[in-house]
Amino acid sequence: MTSLHRNCAGISRRDFLQVGLGGTLGLGLTDLLRLRASAATSPAKKNVNCIMVWMDGGPSHYETFDPKPDAPAEIRGTFKSIPTCVPGVHFSEPVPELAKAFDKFTVIRSIAHKDPNHGGGNHYMMTGAPTPVPVGCGAFVTFHPSFGSMVSYDRGVRSGLPAYMAMPSNTRSGGPNFLGGQHAPFVIGGDPNANGFQVRDVVVPADIAEGRARTRRDLRASLDRMQRFNDKLVEDPAVVFDKFYQQGFDLVSSSKAQAAFDISKEDAKVRDRYGRSDVGQRMLLARRLVEVGVSWVTVHYGGWDDHRKLFETYKGARLKTFDQALSALLTDLHERGLMENTLVIATGEFGRTPKINKDAGRDHWPHAMSVLMAGAGIPGGQIVGATDAKGYNASENVYRPEDFAASLYTKLGIDPHTLLHTQSGKPVHLVNDGRLIKELFV
Repeated sequence: MTSLHRNCAGISRRDFLQVGLGGTLGLGLTDLLRLRASAATSPAKKNVNCIMVWMDGGPSHYETFDPKPDAPAEIRGTFKSIPTCVPGVHFSEPVPELAKAFDKFTVIRSIAHKDPNHGGGNHYMMTGAPTPVPVGCGAFVTFHPSFGSMVSYDRGVRSGLPAYMAMPSNTRSGGPNFLGGQHAPFVIGGDPNANGFQVRDVVVPADIAEGRARTRRDLRASLDRMQRFNDKLVEDPAVVFDKFYQQGFDLVSSSKAQAAFDISKEDAKVRDRYGRSDVGQRMLLARRLVEVGVSWVTVHYGGWDDHRKLFETYKGARLKTFDQALSALLTDLHERGLMENTLVIATGEFGRTPKINKDAGRDHWPHAMSVLMAGAGIPGGQIVGATDAKGYNASENVYRPEDFAASLYTKLGIDPHTLLHTQSGKPVHLVNDGRLIKELFV
């Protein structure tokens, strides 16, 4: 069963007002095809695709990649540190599989910012730009496009597949904002671990598959009955596919698209390696998508806002499935020779407080966090930066979200100095004063 998590901030009314633009949801196939028709896109400069695992709520750096075994008990917590496969580097004991696979990725321990709020931190780490203020005056501020939407803007459709996909839902700040709705993600709902899993809008209608659509009108009518997610966003709901119905048919009849989404065709041993969980199978599906040319896939895995019973929670299924699935993804990409052309990122909006609170949890802490990055030429087995002895602050080689964004875009072949323009003509820098994280480019 698919589970959607909310953090302590919940989902605001404003999130829903930004549906398909800057907020919680993405677009359906009908909307994407319609809006893409007028979008001017440039060809990809590099053949590097990205899988981002978004750990919504803010995972603890202490209980994952930056343990502090010598700190006082009220800071270090109850878990032991364990050796990784790289001598001298230790992780926390809830991530044993990632510790074994550390030779395949880098951990940046020194990304920091100053926004302790879920919404602000989410926007900062999903766009590389701080949340504009005043937040309540939407007409006077400019929200940045997400990484996935910018990649969609830069690259456009590949082989009939949207450049940007998200599952099982979009993130709060995962939308295109002023780039336009055509660069919202194609959202893949449902649980890929469920029997008979199918992706909406890419399942061929039965009468087409069985050859019963005999005329142009029949074909259009069949496509028109496909499930749509956001018809309310279409200006004229009476016009569903108009001149784009053939593009829709091209997608649902594409052997490449059908093969990528049909996870049941994957070898059972490979599926077992990822874990027969919803997040495990989503990471496997993400690999299948980038393998056929989807430029950006976000795997939204929430529930990390652990203000209480953190240690009890981290002993449970959430971290175990994450540890198994992500280590399997990295190993699988490596074995298939896909690491050079695939960037993998795992992050949330911030870290957690050094001191354990009265409810045995940790609170929001943007001053120190750990970010996992792999592939696209990033060295394996590398720790970048450091926090102080008690994990309060990033203290060595400190980097900001702007630096993270500049490095990410550079890996994907997008110039971080690009100057964009809003719909009103206002110039906006893609990344404002970001420097490259040099350790990712050695």
